[in-house]
This record gives sequence, structure tokens and C-alpha cells, in this order.
Amino acid sequence: MKVVLAEKVSPATIAVFADAADWKVVTHDQIKNGLAAELADADALVVRSAVQVDAALLEKAPKLRVIGRAGVGVDNIDAEAATRNGIVVMNTPGANAVAVAELTLALMIDLARMVPRANATMHAGSWEKKSLQGTELRGKTLGIVGLGRVGLEVARRARGFGMELVGNDPFVSAAIARENGVRLASREEVFRQADYLTLHVGLTADTEGMLNAATFATMKKGVRLVNCARGELIVEEDLVAALKNGQVAGAALDVFRKEPLKDSPFFGLDNVILTPHIAGSTAEAQEAVGIQIAEQVRAYLSTGVVQNAVNFPSLSYEEYTALAPYIELGERLGKFLTATFGANVESVDLTYSGQLAEMRTELVRGAALCGILSRSEHVNRINAASVAVEHGIRVHEQKTEALTGGAGNILKLTLHAAHQSMTVSGTARHGRFPRLLSCDGIDIEAPLEGTLLFLRNQDVPGVIGKIGTILGDHNVNIANFALGRADGHDGNGVREALAVIHMDVETTPAQMQKAMEALANLKAITSVKLVKLT
Repeated sequence: MKVVLAEKVSPATIAVFADAADWKVVTHDQIKNGLAAELADADALVVRSAVQVDAALLEKAPKLRVIGRAGVGVDNIDAEAATRNGIVVMNTPGANAVAVAELTLALMIDLARMVPRANATMHAGSWEKKSLQGTELRGKTLGIVGLGRVGLEVARRARGFGMELVGNDPFVSAAIARENGVRLASREEVFRQADYLTLHVGLTADTEGMLNAATFATMKKGVRLVNCARGELIVEEDLVAALKNGQVAGAALDVFRKEPLKDSPFFGLDNVILTPHIAGSTAEAQEAVGIQIAEQVRAYLSTGVVQNAVNFPSLSYEEYTALAPYIELGERLGKFLTATFGANVESVDLTYSGQLAEMRTELVRGAALCGILSRSEHVNRINAASVAVEHGIRVHEQKTEALTGGAGNILKLTLHAAHQSMTVSGTARHGRFPRLLSCDGIDIEAPLEGTLLFLRNQDVPGVIGKIGTILGDHNVNIANFALGRADGHDGNGVREALAVIHMDVETTPAQMQKAMEALANLKAITSVKLVKLT
């Protein structure tokens, strides 16, 4: 086996391969004739963030089986090209969780005690003791958005400061939250209650720009914000305004929409602490990610065990052609469910029928869990099952024979929470197009694509017309309107109905929000959810 370590790594990383017989390890300083030449007979490539692994480079690596990224982000690796070439791409999520958590707490203390300003005034020869009276973390409420590896490490440390913890993560079980002293709440409630707010979620359609003028207005006046996750989570101009008017007392930012930060409205604001994306940059964290990726690469080359992969395992062309529509169906059904369920998931049931049950359903399962966990951090189709385990979510699978009548290959997903559940089923029409077939026992066929509105309503006259009028008034164009209703009535003689509306032209977020509010105000409407699938 030949392993190329294309960037500088610690001696401990190299030592992982030391006792592997007949293995050749080439370090970055031993590459003399260019990386492409060295990869001509290499089995594995390990990089950090500087080396760009693109399709052209991979064409020069015919034997390459695995690419290891010592870190989380894989923006410098063309994962699609790697997949086409049958190469597994791995990263090391969570290896730097402690480093990020420690900086988060350090920044909170800096905000509370005005440490940067105290340091600056002292270096300027000024003794401003009276103007530097701070506050304590003890007794304050820390809101944590995202309770993955980093969020939970922050929670454990914040408890030591005597803080009250309230958190939001729809994919963390109540038991794990309790173990770490976190009270689960809706994201809106976390915003309202926090004295300090810290973000630890990935970038998704649901989280992008989640801190904006509207959400800042719901927070306590004088809230303090820390962001060591993704810069895109915050609408920066709205944060600047909130910092200037005092709604937000202070912010500590390690990440930004555009990096490196060269020209920013944050410059010159004395209630903002800026750091250059260093949360994971500690000697211990860098060594940890190096050792972890070396161990993963060695395990894969030695035994075939795949850990923390960010792309599909190698499939034959025939297998992929047959399975690909159901992989996509699984992820879209999962996204539909997580956008409409509205509770902390405790378990997931997957049922496969028809020829689908005879295929490699672990890939469909991974895709479905990826969709269900799409608002969680660092989740993909390969690692979704392990992420579910970490979040305390139980997964059950069942395979059945083809159903009589209708579509033969059907995937059914059910989410369970403490006091509710929700079930959807779907198929791939003509082996290509993901379609919703039913929801909670109500037949309703709709395309699973684009942006959808999902409504629950009472089956009474006039509802459909009012829905169409409201959407038209808010400039929402309807591409497809699917309806379904329950067979029977509830105890009050009311029949439940569902609607899935596919919109081919989306208005501005503000207009869409107003349209949804208007729909929710209709007496017959019991629920309105926005679902973004692609």
C-alpha cells in the first residue's frame, strides 16, 4: 500500500502507519516531481485544506482508493469526481469539537468582562478600571442552537460556570439533552430566553440567515452572541444594526460570509470581537484530526471499513442505475418529514416493498436518514446512520412483498416522538421521478421537488378557493395542487384533509411568510408548513 501525505502532518499521524508491513508512506517534503506523479501508484491521499483535489488530478491517480481530509470541510475535494472514480472521501467531524467549544466559552467570557478593550486600553497606557465593570456568566441563560458534538461540549463546560442551558436541535433525544443539563425548546423560544446565544449548526436552507432583523427583535435587549459555526447563519447587516441600537449588546464572531475578512461593517465597532476562523486551530485539535484520518484510511485499506465518508461507496453501474431513484426518493421523503413533523424525533421506521426490498437498502436508509437529519450538522448519506445513533434516534427497517395495485416499489417512512408520529410513503414514477403517495394514511400524490407548501385543514366548503386567492394575492404561482382527505370523521364529525402545493415561482421570504400567516389565519386551516426540497 502507498499513502501520500500531501500536506504537513504531525509525527503521531505518520506513526499510525509505522507498523503496517509493506506500506509506503510519502510525506509532503518527499514529493519531488509533483503530486500528480506521486499519485500514479498511490492507494491513499491525505490532505488538509491547501491542496486542491480536482477531477484533473484524480485522472492521474488510477489506483487511488481513498482520500482523507484531516478536518471537516471538503470544499477542496471534488467529491463527485471521486465518486465517479470509485474513491471514498473521508473527513474527521468532531475531532476538533473541544477546541471549538473552548473558544466559544473564551469568547463568552471576553464579552462578559470586556477583555479585549481592557487589554487595548492598558497597552495604550490608560487605566480605565471604572468603565470596565463586567457581568458574570453565573445565573445567565445560555441558548445553544445545535446540540451536535460541539454544542454538547459547550453545554458541558457552560454548566461549570453555573449557567442555565436551553437548546434547540430537533434530532437530539430528550434523554441526551437531560444528561447534559439542557432543556429542549423551539428555536424561537431559545432566541427569546437567551442572555447569551451560541450557534453550532451546519449551513442548510433552514439555517441560512436565521439570525436577522426579525429574529433579533424577538430576543432580550442586550443579548450577547457567539458564532463559531458558519458565517452564513447571520444576516450581517442586520447584526450591525442590532449592535448599533443596543438590541444586541455584543457579538464575538469567528466565521464570516466572505473569508478572509478584508472590508467589513464590523470594523470599528467596539462591541464586536473578531477572530480569523481559529476555533478549531489548536495544536491538540490539529494532531487529533491527523491521527483520526490516518486511522480511518488505514482501516479502510486494511479491512474495507468506511468511517465518516462524505460520498457514496463504490457501486457497479447497474446497481447505481437501479437504486439511484430510490436513494433520491429516500432523501426527499426524509426532508419532507422533518420539515412538517415539528417534534424531537426519537425513532424512525423504514418499510421497503416490491423489488426495492431486494436491493441494497442500506443506501436508501442512509439517504432517508440524511433527509430526516438535514438540519443537523455535518450529516451526509453515508454517515447519517451513525449521526442518528449519536442523537439517540432508534432506526427500524422492514421489508415486505409488493403491494397489490398501484405502485410496486414503495418506501414508507415513519417518525416517532414522545406523543406523536407521522408517516409518509412514496415511489419513483417510471423509475425516475420521486412522488409522494400518502401521508398519515391519506392518499395524496404530489411531486417531491422544488418548494412545497404542506397544509392540514378541515374538509369544509370554500377552503381550496381561499387558499388559491391568498397565494395569488401574495404573488405565489401554483405549479401543482394535490389534495387528499381521510376516509372517516373524527369524534366531532370533522373530516381531515391535506394539501401539497408545488410552487414554481417563489416570492421573497417576507412575502412567503405573509402568505403563510394569512393561510394559518383561515379558520379551517390547522397547520401550514414550508418544505424546500431542491
